[in-house]
Amino acid sequence: MKNKYISKRYWKDKSTPMGKVDELAKQFNDVIDLSLGDPDLITHDIIIDNSMRDAKLGYTKYTDFRGDPELREEITKFYKEEYGLTIKDEEIFVTASGCLAMYLVLEAILDDGDEVIVQTPYFTPYPQQVELARGIPVPLNTYENEDFQIDTDRLEKLITERTKAIIVNSPNNPTGSTLTPKTIEGIRDIAVKYDLIVISDDIYTSFCYEEPFIPIICTDGMKERTIIINSFSKNFTMTGWRIGNIIAPDYIIKVIQQINENVVFTAPSISQRGAIYALRNRKKVQKPIIEEYKKRVFYSADRINGIPNMSVLSPKGTFYLFVNIKRTGLSSAEASDALLKEAHVLTIPGIAFGECGEGYIRLACTVGIEKLKEAFDRIEKMEIFHKSGEDKLWKTLS
Repeated sequence: MKNKYISKRYWKDKSTPMGKVDELAKQFNDVIDLSLGDPDLITHDIIIDNSMRDAKLGYTKYTDFRGDPELREEITKFYKEEYGLTIKDEEIFVTASGCLAMYLVLEAILDDGDEVIVQTPYFTPYPQQVELARGIPVPLNTYENEDFQIDTDRLEKLITERTKAIIVNSPNNPTGSTLTPKTIEGIRDIAVKYDLIVISDDIYTSFCYEEPFIPIICTDGMKERTIIINSFSKNFTMTGWRIGNIIAPDYIIKVIQQINENVVFTAPSISQRGAIYALRNRKKVQKPIIEEYKKRVFYSADRINGIPNMSVLSPKGTFYLFVNIKRTGLSSAEASDALLKEAHVLTIPGIAFGECGEGYIRLACTVGIEKLKEAFDRIEKMEIFHKSGEDKLWKTLS
């Protein structure tokens, strides 16, 4: 919106379909919301009860600037126990969410005009977060016929003298793909060759359905050039607690601390206590969460692949499905709009995740099996998924 009292940076509307879902969900009183990745399951009682107790014990003040020392210790233990990786205390910074963590990292490492290569389809905020830090986002497209793996030849061709970092996200939001060891090694080779930083968004690490998650930081030569973004939102169903952390070389952490003191000062104390109990009790807390979402996502994939003009790859990670709707002949926005108006099912059009997301919609399996069944029963009755409209759109785009 153009207005003399608004920064010129924001005169051009940069809103995305992701930002419109709240209003869309209110259009009908029977909407089944498969849009945002906000789990329907509430945080485990172990986390809630212990955090409430700690609040009454006085844990309601500012914490240490880098985060509650007990939480930093638990993060160190986690990496040692899960991956055999030694993370020093001074390499940890606790943040008020994974989103803020990404912004703080970009603000700390980018100079004006630095380029950041972004694995695409991407989590919607990435490009604007890069721009907020005065950088330039450079999309690195991935494709369904390549299992949404990063093609290292395409990656290398995007590198210029201004390239500073690469953002990767595995398991990936929105595609649900996971990077293979071979792909990770290829990224490592390029990062070392061109002396680049890899920012690894490790938000969905508990939801890996084929192979266990191994952080890219564990790959030879990557410890000194990897920055990890963590969040408790999805792995522990703690979206509203707004708590995450950064793992990075200590000199980067020092800069991040300086920036954060001028943004939120410290992360919420009670949320940090919740994160402590989440990590300490992760085996008990996470097992039912993982089992539930695995059941949902595989059920949904089976239903999708039984509907004409819809298809999806076998789930590998996360609780999202990136559904191919190209045979309908509709754009992703048109298909998403039709799903809402005709079936009262709310989804996110693939274009929200970058240009190579066109031709897809993203479903978040954040409701139970009964609701998912109802959603797909409605979708199956829609005419657009039974008639061929492929020529309408895709020939004009090719």
